[in-house]
Amino acid sequence: MVQITKDTIVGDILDIDATTAPIFFEIGMHCLGCPASRGETIEQACMVHGVDPDELVGKLNAHIAANQA
Repeated sequence: MVQITKDTIVGDILDIDATTAPIFFEIGMHCLGCPASRGETIEQACMVHGVDPDELVGKLNAHIAANQA
């Protein structure tokens, strides 16, 4: 099973499971196709958007686990 951490690159997460995109939209990260956002870590993206990285990591891991079940 894939395990997302604060150091995981946003683009890698989208490549693993494109259905995570709405989770990023919820935090205001709407430019998922832009090279800068796809190359950021979760921690960097959260810093820019004022979001708790641990909360986002939890949501992403729960979503991915549910989709792989």
